[in-house]
Amino acid sequence: MFVLDHPAFQLFVLYIGHICPIIHSVKGVEFIRMINKFARKQGIACVVDNKRGKESHVTLYFGDKRTIVRNPKDELKKGTISAMLRQLGLTKQDIQDN
Repeated sequence: MFVLDHPAFQLFVLYIGHICPIIHSVKGVEFIRMINKFARKQGIACVVDNKRGKESHVTLYFGDKRTIVRNPKDELKKGTISAMLRQLGLTKQDIQDN
């Protein structure tokens, strides 16, 4: 067990093998599903183009913006999700509220 003395670090104690409850990773298909759901609620066109992208990559169009989703079957890293949301003009709060 590793515990820091600072009060901010006393919120969670993780043991080896535990999954961090703060960082939530999703697969590419789950990300696309969340964006589609948000788009339907907002009345914005959302299209996935499987032909426009190299190998396993797909292009996700959200209104007039777009992003590339790397291999929808794999899990996306936290930074990748943030970058894709930024490219679509969304925040994490937008898709988490759905």
